[in-house]
Amino acid sequence: MSGETEDKPQPLIEHLMELRTRLIWSIGAFFVAFIVCFFFAKHLFNYLVIPYKTAVQWAGLDVEKAQLIYTAPQEFFFTQVKVAMFGGLVVAFPIIAAQVYKFVAPGLYKNERQAFLPFLIASPVLFLMGGALVYFFFTPMVMWFFLSMQQAPGHDEVAISLMPKVSEYLSLIMTLVFSFGLVFQLPVVTTLLARVGLLTSQWLAEKRKFAIVLAFIVAAVLTPPDPMSQIGLALPTILLYEISIHAARLVERQRARQAVEEGTGSADVAKTDSV
Repeated sequence: MSGETEDKPQPLIEHLMELRTRLIWSIGAFFVAFIVCFFFAKHLFNYLVIPYKTAVQWAGLDVEKAQLIYTAPQEFFFTQVKVAMFGGLVVAFPIIAAQVYKFVAPGLYKNERQAFLPFLIASPVLFLMGGALVYFFFTPMVMWFFLSMQQAPGHDEVAISLMPKVSEYLSLIMTLVFSFGLVFQLPVVTTLLARVGLLTSQWLAEKRKFAIVLAFIVAAVLTPPDPMSQIGLALPTILLYEISIHAARLVERQRARQAVEEGTGSADVAKTDSV
């Protein structure tokens, strides 16, 4: 009996072993990407500072005098570690996503795999679109807003200058990138939920006013406590919500078309059998 029990297949153990393999590949990819990015951490941070330089130009200030500071001996080192982790996650994401898909795909039907794969591709593309919006437009706009608050020395006034810390600037831009990247996943999430029948375009349209309020609440939580950041995140969120409604309608039309085609095919088969 014991021999027969040991010879039986153990799906749970196989799944755990498969999960371990996928985790090893994902963690290994992230670790290698982290080491490479840490070697180029200063160069990567200089690229992240470009939006700040753009804001300095928009404010009409001398770019050569723009600087960031650090006030603790270890601050810039840990800032480079964070930059390396951020870059490592971005570089290793395709491999991590592929490992997730390889782990999930065997449990899906063929049509489900075909439906899931486009969303796996669209998700990083939309995340990069959100990050690009932050990098090229939103961060320069926010930093320009902060720079406009500087005060030049006068008769009854003292000089008040903005000198950002490297850690705080990195925290700001990373928060904005992740916030916009997650918000840009809204069409993907709603389309998936509509495909499985958990959401409808009519329900999304009816809840539009609640979504607008929720967009501003989420923007207030995810972004720094300034109106420019909150409005700048809330408006794209509302626009993406409208796109999600249209995406859900397309899914519903596609599902209705497939139902009609399957019904027509079944009718043709029944007619042939009767003949």
